[in-house]
Amino acid sequence: MVRITEELVRKRSEHNEGLIGTLEELTLHQEDIEKIEHLNNWCKDLQILYLQANLISKLENLNKLKKLQYLNLAINNIEKIENLERCESLDKLDLTLNFIGDLESVCTLKNNILLRSLSLTGNPCADYKGYRDYVIAKLPQLERLDSKDISRSERIKAQQNLPKIEGKIREQQVKYERFREEQKIRLSQSTSAELEDEQYWKSSSEHAPETRIEMSQRSRRARKQNDTVETKRKEVKLFTKEGRPLNINQAKIPFTFNDDNPEEYLLTIHVYKHLDTELIDVDLQPIYVKISIKEKIFQIVFPDEILIDKSTCQRSTTTGHLVIKMPRANYKPRPSSLLLKYKEDNECGKQSNTEKKQTREYLEVQEVDSSMDFSKIVENNEAFISSIGEVPPLEYGYNMGFQEE
Repeated sequence: MVRITEELVRKRSEHNEGLIGTLEELTLHQEDIEKIEHLNNWCKDLQILYLQANLISKLENLNKLKKLQYLNLAINNIEKIENLERCESLDKLDLTLNFIGDLESVCTLKNNILLRSLSLTGNPCADYKGYRDYVIAKLPQLERLDSKDISRSERIKAQQNLPKIEGKIREQQVKYERFREEQKIRLSQSTSAELEDEQYWKSSSEHAPETRIEMSQRSRRARKQNDTVETKRKEVKLFTKEGRPLNINQAKIPFTFNDDNPEEYLLTIHVYKHLDTELIDVDLQPIYVKISIKEKIFQIVFPDEILIDKSTCQRSTTTGHLVIKMPRANYKPRPSSLLLKYKEDNECGKQSNTEKKQTREYLEVQEVDSSMDFSKIVENNEAFISSIGEVPPLEYGYNMGFQEE
């Protein structure tokens, strides 16, 4: 059984900063609530109350809501109109699709002199012959019935027909009460509770408050099972069996990881600009970082260890991005003297390379003298002649390079 709790009411009063004492409007629809309680003590200033699509079977505990103007109890299990006499400001009452068979119970609304609109569409009493004339005649303050305006001629006609239709209304009402008693017996003997959900939803069922309750219970049980399965599916594996962290982006959110700087890593998470910072949780470890964004996990592993105590985590005020700077643990800065020498060597090297590019070397070529005398290549001395012996004379009386005497 789902009950109206303070936690539920505060949750539904976020528009009033969670304050329920001064609450003027409250919505508690589709909560499977079976009983109205506590509201007449907690929320005495209520003017609008939505309780549609629940399992409420009785109108009760609303007597202190003196300022209540609009009450919506459509699609519930109410079988009788009662206990609304002290809701003095009630202007509109919606009881669509309930199980009201006691049409004479509308007479309890006579003292609600400010009541202008009433809706009973979808109730068994709305099928009675003379139903509309009976309600109009019994509640002369009404201006609209079942979303249809009441004309002056219709009101006069209803007053004239009231003596004739009162007896017929009572007969139809008794007939429905007899049917309802038989229906309760049939449903109590039914074996539908033993059926599996698949068979139950395929089978036909009677239109009754008991059936609506059973359907709600089955639906709630199925939702709970689905939530359990969904929770198991959402469980993310963050580590291997050996304890090694894994890279995970369950939120599927864009990010950039910059490791070009030898001094530190830079991680930027493109978080939504208007996301509340309280929905972000950062867990920084020496070799990985785990970030929870709206209960979805983002985890990334670093190539090297980082220094946690010197790391920073900030949120951009313009883009909303989450920026994490993490100094590397293994980084060792160079001494200033070596660094200066390294810079000078680099500058000298660059300068010498520039000079080499600008200097061009040429091969020197001397001009050859065309009047050179090749006849003196070998000197005519006695030592040379004696070494080779005397040259014999050539035939025909001459040789090359010598003249006859």
